[in-house]
Amino acid sequence: MLDIEERLTLDERSAVDFVLGLRKRWADTVYPALREEYGATGAAATTITDASQVLRGLPLYPWFSHLERVQQKMLWKVAGDAVLSRREELTDQLTSVPEQPKGSLELNPDLELPDWYTDYDIHIQPGSFFSDDMSAYVYEFGARIVMLRDNDGYKFHTLFAKTALPELPAATRIVDIGCGFGKSTRPLPAKYPTAQVIGVDLAAPGLRLAHAEAEATGLTIDYRQADGRATGIESGSCDVVTGTMVLHEMPAAAIRETIVEAARLLKPGGSLRFLEFMLTGDPLRDATVYEHAERNNEPFFHDLFGSDLIEVCAEAGLTDVSWTPFDERRNGVQPQGWGDRPEWHFPWAVLAATKPEA
Repeated sequence: MLDIEERLTLDERSAVDFVLGLRKRWADTVYPALREEYGATGAAATTITDASQVLRGLPLYPWFSHLERVQQKMLWKVAGDAVLSRREELTDQLTSVPEQPKGSLELNPDLELPDWYTDYDIHIQPGSFFSDDMSAYVYEFGARIVMLRDNDGYKFHTLFAKTALPELPAATRIVDIGCGFGKSTRPLPAKYPTAQVIGVDLAAPGLRLAHAEAEATGLTIDYRQADGRATGIESGSCDVVTGTMVLHEMPAAAIRETIVEAARLLKPGGSLRFLEFMLTGDPLRDATVYEHAERNNEPFFHDLFGSDLIEVCAEAGLTDVSWTPFDERRNGVQPQGWGDRPEWHFPWAVLAATKPEA
């Protein structure tokens, strides 16, 4: 399939490189300077609220906030222009699947998308991810820059599959909730070659792209348009239910309902694994993460942090519930913590649980 980045003009490439460079300097230069400025105040904040109050009074904080939001808007402008100028060719790709596909695509035109999903331009992406077939290509392209090119080749998601998911030589079914354009689903067939791999998402554009790219690379994956809270998949049929970067985009009630649905799908002895965020215990660090919700149009960030997911999993009948830090650069699951990282980064973590044996 056409990789847009291989066709960029010199001007487009320059624009991409500028946004990428701006994002890197925001993370590895502006953020450390902000921490230094905070430290010079002598503030001994012990809560996120206290740290936020000090943070908002720092001269550098408006620039830190502004740069994050502005470079995100620039990212979508660059990605959108590159995609839309190639609309015809990209549209053709979505329907150019083999006559005898290895996997399947089931769309539900009658699926009612929840208001909390449609009412916001999440990540500041105009029209969000569900509005048009091209929006999936825009998000796929933009996500590479958001991850500072550290997820090219889906390294991030491959690390998650290798280090966070259980070894199951005889697995029969794996479900990925909130699979988007398939980045989190694609490593799963290699991890579980004996299993049916199913990717579930609300957005038809993302599923079309996921299916086309899976077929182009010879992967057997079944994609279904459904709500992660009511997938329609048989109870007790899955060895693993997983999801990456999806719970923080739901209100608290939907997070709970998704966990309950995952528990329903699991076989006795089956495993739940969600890659999400957790607070670090560093008030300043956590304040900058907490306020990312406003800076990046992610209105339910606070719902994730306000939900006791260990308790939610327990109420859903799951056991052995835990959070473990995750290093997206090279180590994957990292029980000892994120290490000494001066740059701004997301505090990724894995929520793990087990459905008890009958």
